[in-house]
Amino acid sequence: MGKERLSWTIHEGPIGPLTVVAAASGITNIHFSGTAPRLPQEARRPLPEVAAQLDAYFGGEMQGFDLDLDLHGAPLQRAVWERLLEIPYGKTTTYGGLARALDESLYPAGVEPHLRARVVGQAVGRNPVPVLVPCHRVIGADGSLTGYFGGLERKRVLLELEGWSGVRKSAVGGRAEGQLALGVEISEEVRDGEAAAT
Repeated sequence: MGKERLSWTIHEGPIGPLTVVAAASGITNIHFSGTAPRLPQEARRPLPEVAAQLDAYFGGEMQGFDLDLDLHGAPLQRAVWERLLEIPYGKTTTYGGLARALDESLYPAGVEPHLRARVVGQAVGRNPVPVLVPCHRVIGADGSLTGYFGGLERKRVLLELEGWSGVRKSAVGGRAEGQLALGVEISEEVRDGEAAAT
């Protein structure tokens, strides 16, 4: 069986050019400027639906995407990416919050609960379609911007586009205002231990 035919295009936006790669079954990758592999020139073609939805998102007219994705990864990675898709526009969560929301059976044997945020962070960092799968909505336990493959400035721009205006602690559970717990309250002890893991 031969390789699946890929198409790609470059989309210009407020976070710089994005190289979008698609297969017949959906978007497979989005690469930030300078990170795309060498792609065959003959496969470059317009992807009008992708361009229209990215323009609408960057223009503040659209809060989610209705595009087919073709994501490949280990079960834990896919579970993390699915959780990322559940984070609403304009909201954030933490690596620890994601870690606690996952089924324990997905973690490699021997990974202690206090180290799961690091494992989740690695899966978030391997998200092949940033922006579409909103890994920029995951922040540090203390509300800081941490760990974004595209660079923290891009992460800040994306969050601000969605209405985020920095870290504001709320009175509820010490979470930053607008931050989701994904069904789990974050205790101060966990938050303090998680800061080092993010």
